[in-house]
Amino acid sequence: MFKKTFIFLFWGLGAFAFAHPDSPLFFSEGRSGRPIHTYSIVARDPATGQMGVAVQSHWFSVGSLVTWAEAGVGAVATQSFIDPAYGPLGLDLMRAGKTAPQALAGLIAADPGEAVRQVAMIDAKGNVAVHTGSKCIPGAGHITGDNFSVQANLMLNDKVWPAMAEAYKNTSGDLADKMMAALDAAQAVGGDIRGKQSAAILIVSGTNTGRPWVDRVMELRVEDHPEPLKELRRLVQVHRAYKHMNAGDLATEHNDMDKALREYGAAQTMMPDNLEMTYWTAVSLVNAGRLDESLPLFKKVFAGDPNWAELTPRLPGVGLLNVDGAGMKKILSVEPQPEKK
Repeated sequence: MFKKTFIFLFWGLGAFAFAHPDSPLFFSEGRSGRPIHTYSIVARDPATGQMGVAVQSHWFSVGSLVTWAEAGVGAVATQSFIDPAYGPLGLDLMRAGKTAPQALAGLIAADPGEAVRQVAMIDAKGNVAVHTGSKCIPGAGHITGDNFSVQANLMLNDKVWPAMAEAYKNTSGDLADKMMAALDAAQAVGGDIRGKQSAAILIVSGTNTGRPWVDRVMELRVEDHPEPLKELRRLVQVHRAYKHMNAGDLATEHNDMDKALREYGAAQTMMPDNLEMTYWTAVSLVNAGRLDESLPLFKKVFAGDPNWAELTPRLPGVGLLNVDGAGMKKILSVEPQPEKK
């Protein structure tokens, strides 16, 4: 067992303890000693202030340890022979007013195992810092640019992080689009020498409202999949479709049915086989006094799954469907009837 002494970093927030063993390959108690070798990106969109981190690795549930972000504060990727504490401690320091370079420098200085760490940080002002330890397994390296850093270790070749940087810089779209492009570019030139298994993306707002459910713009993980990046892209599409549904619901609350239908339509275009989206669009039409317009939608849904017809009469009693008996009868009349034998 390693003999441990403790070094205290009195800096920024106060004291952070790091155990110090007699070995260059150091993992403290309660922290993962697993080799989560991977490629990742931390970035900030200067137009919106949103910050994010995205990652892919040949390891199970990479997002549960590598990706860290807090609205109005910053984002962190901690990888290689990973110490997850870099995530929360880095955010603590940036929340206390330290820049990303200051936060990372302080934590690296206090970590006897820094040679096997690879860590990147970005703060709410776009300051970037990255560390690739001298004992990270080749190919390993990083590139920083305006409001972003890409980093990788245990790659098939040294083309990975340059490809990520170019893809990020040359891709249009929102932060998710650009970070996903960076991950795809990494995989296209070889990626992790071991293969692929999991991926994650985390995006937060540039300002902190104190409501994490609002400030966390996107948080998606693919824990175990033969094609994690393809699956992550699918989940990003699903996320965006439901964002349109939520916008449609909000428009309905404000009695703007035209906008609501545009949002619902956008969602269904992205996910045409999702019966629930079609169903609640039909319900919203009924509640807006447009029952006849809802009937083709109800018919489609009931044909796809008769359980939705079973559900519908339960909604008026809880205030979710404003319809009288005659209207309910009309809705249920569009349910396809089983053929008589």
